[in-house]
Amino acid sequence: MKGLFSFSVLPSCGKQVVKYLDPCYNTNEVRAVQFTPFVWDQSGNHVPVSIEPMTKQDAVQTNFLPKWQTSWTSDFLQEGNFDCYSAKVSDELIALAAYEILTDSLVVHIVYMEAHPESNPTMDGGDPKYTGIGQMLIAFGVKLSIDNGLTGDVVLEAKTSALAAHYERDFGAVALPDFSSSAPRFLIADEAAKRIFCNYLT
Repeated sequence: MKGLFSFSVLPSCGKQVVKYLDPCYNTNEVRAVQFTPFVWDQSGNHVPVSIEPMTKQDAVQTNFLPKWQTSWTSDFLQEGNFDCYSAKVSDELIALAAYEILTDSLVVHIVYMEAHPESNPTMDGGDPKYTGIGQMLIAFGVKLSIDNGLTGDVVLEAKTSALAAHYERDFGAVALPDFSSSAPRFLIADEAAKRIFCNYLT
């Protein structure tokens, strides 16, 4: 893309506009973008994050101090038909998430996601090392849905009423009928999913 466009500022309004030097695209063509996950540190800075398949070492780390709320070596997480991922800042493990690709239902189920104790709202004493972890992991679920030929929709459970309110208020989640789930289940779809996902596109 280098050399195909330049930026300039309109004197009248100060707005930046793009001038295409080589009109090789049309208005109906989709431009290439990249998913670039990040979190915020305590100074409010964006910190790049890598998300990769969870390793055995990642799972074992949850059993040592500072202990996580959940042991990721449990039979439920290890033997379930889940795609588990780790989120890291450099080599620092900051979160884990388990996803279930439900092709018959056309959604990705976010089975469980958990931040490191230093950034977990229930364990960090109100002083998290990183914020924005939950939104990032939801966005990654949207990415998995798209990558698997689905529509970008995700479903997840809210284990507390505060979490349910957070999903509805901040993520535009919609409550689903409660059938077999022990916790209220929510759908993040359409424009709500798009808004979350687009935060991480560059």
